[in-house]
Amino acid sequence: MTNGKAFDGAAGSDGADGPERPRVTAVALAWIAAHVLGRTPARDRASRPAADGPTSPEHVAQLPRPAEEMFRGHRTAWRERAVAHILYLEQQAAREGCRAVEDPVERCQREKTLEGIARQLREAREAVSARRRLFTGAAALERTWANVRATDVMLLRMCSDQELVGRSADVLSHVEQHLRPNDPLRVKVAAAVGRVEAEERLPGDRELLVSALSASYEALDGEFSRVRSLSIILRIATFFVLLGAGGLAVWGWACPDSLNMCFLPEKSEYAACPSGEVDRNDEELAPSDYARRVDVLVVEAAGLAGAALTVIASLRRIQGTSSPYMLPLAAALLKFPTGALTAFVGVLLIRGAFIPGLSYLDSSPQIVAWAVIFGAAQHLVTRFVDARARETLSDVGRPPTDPPERRAPDGGQSLG
Repeated sequence: MTNGKAFDGAAGSDGADGPERPRVTAVALAWIAAHVLGRTPARDRASRPAADGPTSPEHVAQLPRPAEEMFRGHRTAWRERAVAHILYLEQQAAREGCRAVEDPVERCQREKTLEGIARQLREAREAVSARRRLFTGAAALERTWANVRATDVMLLRMCSDQELVGRSADVLSHVEQHLRPNDPLRVKVAAAVGRVEAEERLPGDRELLVSALSASYEALDGEFSRVRSLSIILRIATFFVLLGAGGLAVWGWACPDSLNMCFLPEKSEYAACPSGEVDRNDEELAPSDYARRVDVLVVEAAGLAGAALTVIASLRRIQGTSSPYMLPLAAALLKFPTGALTAFVGVLLIRGAFIPGLSYLDSSPQIVAWAVIFGAAQHLVTRFVDARARETLSDVGRPPTDPPERRAPDGGQSLG
């Protein structure tokens, strides 16, 4: 019967799939690992030159390959934005390549410039489509946008006089965002833009606009560099604080009596420890004799909870940023291990009778409650880090101000 044959075939297929399951699982794991690392076979084949196909000479100005061949599978926001910008610059370069020039000297200069643009876009393309590895995202981002901005500067040098009039206002706006008001280059650019818009351009105005745009891009790179360096410092500090808190927890686990967190309340039959009360069998035993392995871990966990409360409360002051380095997140992550460490130090100070009027805690909930309070108190230290992070982020893209003039002690002329 048909149903019987179908049933037998299904049963046979189940039996045959049994040995194939490990192989299918291995293939699935390999596929997941390839996507996690950001590497796909199609991208690798696209990034490698063909071994048998003809190679184009390097001295010929060539635009990058089509987008469908090179850009696929990008999952980060900055890569997608960079791809769109690279495609726009490719179109601008292709249009400039179609413009005919009669002067042979200018034609040669345009060819060399187009070759440079092709190399810059190739570098940006390779940075975007390169295999993603751990701790390499910042380097790829800097490489991409450095080449994109250099291409934009070279296109400004090549554009026609009509396009220069349209781009002059954009250049002036970018210069005003990143150069100081008293910068000589900014002052000259403002005058040059007025001449360009009035069609009274001088021979050196184009190079002046090119130099100003390049200087503003360098200033923007400096602003992002400060954000990146502060983010790296915060991440390194978070790692070392976490390492210290973890080391104390391991120490308390290995030698609980050396990091004593227990109290002996008067007129009580129990010893109060962070992990719970312990019966006092012998009045002559010291508090360290009642210590348990998890006491330090419990105190640090309570401090971690207190730090989490301050992080949630600080979210109302966090604003979005165009910086790709997630500086607010790095500042927030520092609070967690710091809260665990301050909780341990705070309970240890109470245990050592360092705080006047507070030398004994009567129960385990009191110890945990004080650990939560000390964990939240880390905000007294980390709030300075938050303020520095907000100040650094606010400097990105904000028009800089001139430093105040220094006056002579006698109130005379400024010292410069």
